[in-house]
Amino acid sequence: MARVEIGDKLVPKAGFDGPDRLMAGVESGKALNASNSDSSSEGGFRLKKELGLLDGVAIIVGVIVGAGIFVSPKGVLLYSGSIGQSIIVWILCGLLSMVGALCYAELGTMIPKSGGDYAYIGVAFGPLPAFLYLWVALLVLVPTGNAITALTFAQYLLQPFRPSCEAPVESVQLLAAVITCVLTAINCYNVKWVTRVTDVFTGTKILALLVIVAAGAWYLLSGNTELWADPMQGSLKSPGFIALAFYNGLFSYSGWNYLNFVTEELKDPFRNLPRAICISMPVVTIIYVVTNVAYFSVLSTEEILASEAVAITFGKKMLGFMAWIMPLFVACSTFGSLNGGIFASSRLFFVGARNGHLPAAISLINVNCLTPIPSLIFLCILSLVLLFINDVYVLINYISYVEALFTLMSISGLLWLRYKQPKTERPIRVNLILPVIFLITCSFLVISSCLQSPVEVAVGTAIILTGIPVYYTTIHRPIGWLTRMSQSINLWCSKFFLCMPNQEKEN
Repeated sequence: MARVEIGDKLVPKAGFDGPDRLMAGVESGKALNASNSDSSSEGGFRLKKELGLLDGVAIIVGVIVGAGIFVSPKGVLLYSGSIGQSIIVWILCGLLSMVGALCYAELGTMIPKSGGDYAYIGVAFGPLPAFLYLWVALLVLVPTGNAITALTFAQYLLQPFRPSCEAPVESVQLLAAVITCVLTAINCYNVKWVTRVTDVFTGTKILALLVIVAAGAWYLLSGNTELWADPMQGSLKSPGFIALAFYNGLFSYSGWNYLNFVTEELKDPFRNLPRAICISMPVVTIIYVVTNVAYFSVLSTEEILASEAVAITFGKKMLGFMAWIMPLFVACSTFGSLNGGIFASSRLFFVGARNGHLPAAISLINVNCLTPIPSLIFLCILSLVLLFINDVYVLINYISYVEALFTLMSISGLLWLRYKQPKTERPIRVNLILPVIFLITCSFLVISSCLQSPVEVAVGTAIILTGIPVYYTTIHRPIGWLTRMSQSINLWCSKFFLCMPNQEKEN
């Protein structure tokens, strides 16, 4: 029985893995050519290190700055009660995300594997908690996020063509499906193409925000300061409301840990991972704060809370006949975010399959493109299914708590590994106070969500718990017919997609 070592624990892999990897390697080996020889090793193929520092910064900024800052800053305002407290929440959310990102930089350089939270939870706490994170990510977190981003892209791309009414649901879903498939194809073909798309659309969304900031600054400097007369009026001081305001702010910052999903493809990760974080997070925080200042200078609290898309309302008021560019900018922003999300999250499933927690076919690498094509196609299928669920947005209410819980577990893992493995090399070692601050804050958010939204918390917990019987029937004590089916699928995928198994050694 094949086994993989996660931390100091051996995990049986027969449930979804086994000798089929060797069979796939033999079948696919005929397709090898000399141009790929530098990417192979005695154990098989590896993902190519193609991402530099600028690419890392673009991925983080590109994934974080999605539709949120254009569409719904009103969530923070709703639970803050005042524009002054909203600005404070945006700043603190940026600082907290920076602290979390630095903690993940220590984890990412100590455990230089792709997979992010999945890899860190596995090393710290063993295979079952790691699988539960993978299970929730597979079932809800990743495909839901990608589906909602694709739907948002389609809605705002179609809006200029139907300014007086909403586009038909079928048109939005079809366009979202097409763009999901196109970006999946780009990700399958070439990592360099992915980074170029990310770089271009990151620049586009920064340009869009600069337009908003410039218009807001011009309006404010023209003497229109009445909305800032009493910025703290109406502030809500209840801990529950503060927690919900932070949840909405942190949701807009989500994605700061995505570079950790692709550590193995980052050039010189010990230097470039922390550098990319230290450059991108202050940039995002400054962008978010000045953009909100622009919004609050032009739009009243009532106008923001009544708006379905704040940037669109802002554009109609400030840009006149050029207001049509705002929906286009939102579409470009979501396009870049979807591209980065597909790239990073597909590596999560790739690593999970490599560790025997998903069918081994998902860990195969194409011999020509050196990309995990089966993982990308698997993720595309999951996202397409969710695109055609009419109430997919309802799932957002259940995933915030789950994300916060597993982030809390990852940071707890950092502290546990400090105690359990004090002599392990840590190229980056953050001050102990940073993970403690982040741990306390995450704990406050998780506990507050239990009090404020018990139904959502119960559903999220139930989704997590459904992974336990799946783990024991497919991983711990696998059912024979599932193993045979996995081997057959693995062999078919290796032939059809011209792939070889990834035999990266797990430490």
